[in-house]
Amino acid sequence: MTVSGSVKGLRKGTLYLQQLQDTSLVSVDSFAIKGEENFVLGADIDSEEIYFLSLKKGASDSLMTQLPFFAEKGDITIETQLKTFTSSAEISGSENQVLWEEYQDMIRQFNTKSLELLESYVKNEDSLELAEKEAKFEAESNQLLKRKYLFALNFANNHKDKVIAPYIGRYEIAQANPKLLDTLYANLSDEVKTSTYGKALNTFLQESKSASETASEN
Repeated sequence: MTVSGSVKGLRKGTLYLQQLQDTSLVSVDSFAIKGEENFVLGADIDSEEIYFLSLKKGASDSLMTQLPFFAEKGDITIETQLKTFTSSAEISGSENQVLWEEYQDMIRQFNTKSLELLESYVKNEDSLELAEKEAKFEAESNQLLKRKYLFALNFANNHKDKVIAPYIGRYEIAQANPKLLDTLYANLSDEVKTSTYGKALNTFLQESKSASETASEN
């Protein structure tokens, strides 16, 4: 995989291509910016997965700004700006990235509705008793969560030939009904099942089944 592009406004700093290994981000390549905005990074990848383009503006900076993206073999282009490093990024060359952005756009809408429900609950000064008010809020929140999970499952099933499908199942909706996650895994293409996230979803399902069986025996 080759990742190239530019960071408008960046005159000095270091860009890192990072991969999540276990629970830590590990740098697999780096590029020092010295007056030029353009960069080129690369890595050998076995499977499509989330990588991070991370920026450290100076040696004294203790924190890096991190831009996640769905990595794939081939050429990926990232164009962004220093002041809005994550929010203004335009990423091309990755089919899973296009789907991930589409998925995230919809999830943001669900999250906005959730915040609106909470705001309505806090500000609501009608005649409802507190217990009734809480029950109404809980019911509406649960209904919204179910719709969110249903959307995520449908999205994953509609793209079962892409690695984003098991990624959603494992890391976005792991609390969903286990039977639905089993069905999602069963529907994955053989190639996707052998991907990093396909294996992760299968391991999660097997561990969940073992834990459930142990709990039943006790």
